[in-house]
Amino acid sequence: MLKLRHIYFVAVGLGLACAANADEPRYVSDTLLTYIHSGPGNQYRIVGTLNSGDAVTLLGQNNDTGFAQIRDEKGRTAWIPQDQLSAQPSLRTRVPALEQQVQELTQKLNTIDASWNQRTADMQQKVATSDGVINDLKEQNQALKDQLATAQKKVNAAAVQLDDKQRTIIMQWFMYGGGVAGVGLLLGLLLLLPHIIPRRKKDNRWMN
Repeated sequence: MLKLRHIYFVAVGLGLACAANADEPRYVSDTLLTYIHSGPGNQYRIVGTLNSGDAVTLLGQNNDTGFAQIRDEKGRTAWIPQDQLSAQPSLRTRVPALEQQVQELTQKLNTIDASWNQRTADMQQKVATSDGVINDLKEQNQALKDQLATAQKKVNAAAVQLDDKQRTIIMQWFMYGGGVAGVGLLLGLLLLLPHIIPRRKKDNRWMN
């Protein structure tokens, strides 16, 4: 009777453990090979083996024996020591994934590096082009300054020549005006002299 009661409590405990941990994913730890049994203990019959990294589904646990009930990818239901299960994939599974991630990150870094190099080259080209444009503008500005200085000298020379011509014209007009005035004065005197001189003669005769 006590043996039956003990078996009953063990069965209930197993049922509760199975219900509490139903269908949880687990992975066989990095042990190369592990045996699976038909019951929660090494005394039960070995029903197969699992390799490290194999994915299994946790169906339940027996904390008294330290075994867990699992279902593997082949659909087999068996028991395995709990310490041979892990919540994380094994290194055999993770290493290829990590290598793939490293490869992808390396490709992204190479792409970013190439893009950055291209942008740097474009910026350098733009800077060089800008420097060329600036130098051309400086040369054009200097040429315009030289042309302006030459034009200013020509304007100053033309102004001097214009002043000389104006002075020459003024002197010519002054001399012409003076000559005309002198000629007019001379003609006036010549016209007045006949009237002045005879009148003096008549006066002399009247006095005699």
